[in-house]
Amino acid sequence: MNESHTASPDWQMTEGTMPGTAGPGRRRELMSFVRRSSRLDKRLQKAWDAYAGTYLLELPQYDHRELSVATDFHFDREYAHSVWGNDNPLIVEIGTGQGENIVAAAQKRPDVNYLALEVYRPGVAHALLKAGKYELSNLRVCEVNAPDLMRAAEDGLFEEVWTFFPDPWPKTKHHKRRIVQSTLADEVHRALKTGGSWRIATDIEDYALHVHEVMDQRNDFDNVGDLTVSLPTEHVSKGTADMAAQLPHADFTESRRFEGRVLTNFEKKGIEAGRVIHDFTYRAV
Repeated sequence: MNESHTASPDWQMTEGTMPGTAGPGRRRELMSFVRRSSRLDKRLQKAWDAYAGTYLLELPQYDHRELSVATDFHFDREYAHSVWGNDNPLIVEIGTGQGENIVAAAQKRPDVNYLALEVYRPGVAHALLKAGKYELSNLRVCEVNAPDLMRAAEDGLFEEVWTFFPDPWPKTKHHKRRIVQSTLADEVHRALKTGGSWRIATDIEDYALHVHEVMDQRNDFDNVGDLTVSLPTEHVSKGTADMAAQLPHADFTESRRFEGRVLTNFEKKGIEAGRVIHDFTYRAV
């Protein structure tokens, strides 16, 4: 997910039954991540032991399956109030990586509540460590599959949803595993308040085209960007990315860089490698 363009597989989530779709003959949707090792080094284990009790949000699981959310659990306003102790606006980050962005945001905006979603345990531990270091009362971290959490969310609960630098799944056969999909967009729209925003960023040109294909034709989101960007109108794969410049191009609308996103080392490396950062702001209507 966030800031993880490569993965070292420990085990892979595969097709099968899924909360909300379980039953004979039903298939679970493809997962947008490869589950990596959950082992923590001594420093991160120490951080987990010290801060998980305060900052880790543990949700009831479906049939004891890791990263799932029980189908009878409702992430509603009452539950949010019990967690944060107030009714402040709530912003959710899908794929928080090591927590740089959401921790910086929580420091800057103590009047806003933040929820970091991450599937990789070392990333969760890093976010817990940062939250504890700065003693943030408005941040919680959840080790969960984001679509499961979105399905459990009450209508209109979230102020914003962020998805920054998701795994691009560069091979053509894997494009269907990309986290930005119409099914997730349905759930994000339902969970966002009217006028709330889904902010997305990627440094992969082909993923930018994918986002436009998924989002721009929807009538429940407005693309509120004001930049014109030229992109290939055909997809490339991991082995054919160098051919993108030769393909037909068209103009698309994107956003200026979101000021609320800090410049992480990951993003710096992308810029230094010559990749263009694509920002999107889709407003729920």
